[in-house]
Amino acid sequence: MILTVTANAALDITYGIPELRVHASHRVRQVWQRAGGKGINLASAAAAMGCEVVVAGCAGGQTGTQIEHDLDRRGLPRHLSPLRGESRRTVTIVDESGDATVFNEPGALQDTGVVDALVTDVTHLLDSRPPRVLALCGSLPTGMDGHCYRRIVEIAESRGIPVVLDATGAPLTDALPARPDVVKPNRSELATTTGQQTMSDGVASLRDAGARTVVVSDGAAGIHLFPEDGGHLHAFLDHTLSGNPTGAGDAAAAAVCAGIDGGWSSADLLRAAIAWSAAAVLQPTAGEVDPADVERLLASVHLKEFS
Repeated sequence: MILTVTANAALDITYGIPELRVHASHRVRQVWQRAGGKGINLASAAAAMGCEVVVAGCAGGQTGTQIEHDLDRRGLPRHLSPLRGESRRTVTIVDESGDATVFNEPGALQDTGVVDALVTDVTHLLDSRPPRVLALCGSLPTGMDGHCYRRIVEIAESRGIPVVLDATGAPLTDALPARPDVVKPNRSELATTTGQQTMSDGVASLRDAGARTVVVSDGAAGIHLFPEDGGHLHAFLDHTLSGNPTGAGDAAAAAVCAGIDGGWSSADLLRAAIAWSAAAVLQPTAGEVDPADVERLLASVHLKEFS
């Protein structure tokens, strides 16, 4: 089972329009509204691929109730801790070219009590229904203690549960001394978080701070995997896709978790990450993949290995 934690869960609203133009009025052709945030998207993609998942995190207010109802509608088991005030919303505008413009609300101001409640609830889940993989995903609500993820990593590691950390900035760097098993930034997040201009220097910086295996997604250029025991694998699709790339990184993280859960080799895990993320681009909203697309795209994945 994969347990995901999304401390800053959101209600994702996606607008489909013909073309986005600045300083202009637009007629929205399609509207999708669903529970989101990195961990929820990860769980949704993993569930679509046949994995058993449980969703943890925080939700509050009427928006939080909408998030809970949508998770129930989609059949994603949830254990959400209370959040002070309203959960945040995100708005994604996708035009016919496949370009996506995203607006992320910060969420209501929180206090240390919210952090303690989340850590307590996640610990209970780790003990009562131990997952085979724990994924900590995304940003923290405004004002939430930056050591939240670090505390959870330490608890999971003490129980022998592998941790995938998909975050950036302080939530990532503060957790690195606890030595998460996998960290998964994208290339831009890697540079912003470490201050390093090259991927190799950024990965070295994360390793020096405590990261073990590092997975770096790089958009259409593919995904890089740097195993804890050394080396470098790079996988990519042999053609480009048009669509909504918003949830591609979350689908890749879902494949990483599934690979750990299933004991896959690094090469097979990386191939799956490419196919799952590419399949997500073909869907109108984040967190969705079609297994038939994954199966078809796997044949188009190329893998290179460097010493």
